[in-house]
Amino acid sequence: MIRIAPSLLSADFTRIAEAVRTVETAGADLIHVDVMDGHFVPNLTFGPALVAALKKTTSLPLDVHLMVDNPREIMPLFLEAGADWISIHVEATPHLHRDIAFIRTAGRKAGVALNPATPLAALEAILPDLDFVLLMCVNPGRGSQAFIEASHDRIRGLRRRIKDRGLSTLIEIDGGVNLANFEGLCVDGAQVFVAGNAVFGHPDPSEAVRLMRQIAARTEGR
Repeated sequence: MIRIAPSLLSADFTRIAEAVRTVETAGADLIHVDVMDGHFVPNLTFGPALVAALKKTTSLPLDVHLMVDNPREIMPLFLEAGADWISIHVEATPHLHRDIAFIRTAGRKAGVALNPATPLAALEAILPDLDFVLLMCVNPGRGSQAFIEASHDRIRGLRRRIKDRGLSTLIEIDGGVNLANFEGLCVDGAQVFVAGNAVFGHPDPSEAVRLMRQIAARTEGR
């Protein structure tokens, strides 16, 4: 099943609650929250207070992507705030197994994010412990970047690794997703789509979500 996760990074920050309600009504599956610390990536965004506020606004799972150094230091704050999915970068922590176990012990879904130039081999030891892998299809740090075309091969390669090992790990992708490439990415094997500008930059965000859902339905079984 394809899941659509609109990213609040591209929403109007003065009307976030309204943006969340709009995409929830349209059929989104998750709300994606990009957390940036100004060190791991050159930007500052949201904190646990926003996650706690969103928890009162929506019943959708909150998908929190920690683009931060030393994620273990702030994970407890986001777990307490109500994050349902948490992904951390393989490049950002020397103790990946420990950090993933911490998330899963809290009863939440745990994922590892990979930057575009990080090889899939970095997942070899941790893959069986993950609920999902977040493949970055742009370099993290800002929205509205162009999709890196080599990501198609990475998605297909990760799908093969997961299948060969008999795992059910989900493939989430983030960066450059739009209505033009959505179908091809579904066929590649992506299952969770983070869509920022493609949704909130559309004249009608509800229509953007509905169109993605229609495209996903066409690709089932392919």
